[in-house]
Amino acid sequence: MERFEKTKKVSIVGLAGNIFLLIIKSIVGAITNSQAMMADAVNSAGDIFSSTMTFIGNKIAEKPKDDDHNLGHGKAEYLFSMFISISIIVVSIKLLINSTQSLIFGSTYIFSWWLVVVCLTTILTKVLMYVYAHKIAKQHKNLLIEANAQDHKNDCILTTLNLIAAFASLKGMNWVDGIVGIGISAWIAVAGIKIFIESYNVLMDTSIDDSYKQKVIDIVNTFEAVKKIEHFNSTPVGYRYQISFTIYVDGNLSTFESHEIANKIEKEIDKLEEIYLTVIHVNPI
Repeated sequence: MERFEKTKKVSIVGLAGNIFLLIIKSIVGAITNSQAMMADAVNSAGDIFSSTMTFIGNKIAEKPKDDDHNLGHGKAEYLFSMFISISIIVVSIKLLINSTQSLIFGSTYIFSWWLVVVCLTTILTKVLMYVYAHKIAKQHKNLLIEANAQDHKNDCILTTLNLIAAFASLKGMNWVDGIVGIGISAWIAVAGIKIFIESYNVLMDTSIDDSYKQKVIDIVNTFEAVKKIEHFNSTPVGYRYQISFTIYVDGNLSTFESHEIANKIEKEIDKLEEIYLTVIHVNPI
């Protein structure tokens, strides 16, 4: 399926790009003793984990439904997105501690133009990775890819702050490095929490979005034979939803006629990309 193939490509591109960035950031960060650069390097290590989780999660999610998983394996996307979010939060706490210690006890920061080169290389690489991942995520409504895309965007902003810290050191303001390290840590934590909440909501079977629900109701309302709609329920199935509801029709209609109306409604609703399965119960009125 194209959706899963695209997700696989995004994870592989992300993995390759982040391994490259981790290597150059770690080397320059160790040489210059820059807390901001080391924080950036650890962030890249987290990104490698995220890309790996994306690849594994996508591999599981693409499996078709079976006897043990009647609705397929789509929720794997959100389970692995949650893993990514937890790793992001843990990394941010570690970075926050290191940067705070650097700010309080002082830093032996050494400016190097290699810091500038690495920052610019990172920004360019991450911009390209963000544009690619965000396009695919939007096209296929994939939270797993979007989590990666947002991570790439965050990295662009964080590395820009890192670049500012490097230039500040030229003026002897080494304390800026610690401040930037703390800022990067806080930013990473917020991003991780947002992904965690979104993944949690799906795994806890949060109801379908009101706008999607309205699309379904609008379709049902085009059938004049339907007098009333009740008991609307929805369950997430990966990035889509299984929905069920009750329609009321003229009690004088035969069983065949009333169920034929339901069948026609189901066919129309199932054309919506957001809908995985529609189940309609028919009651006479």
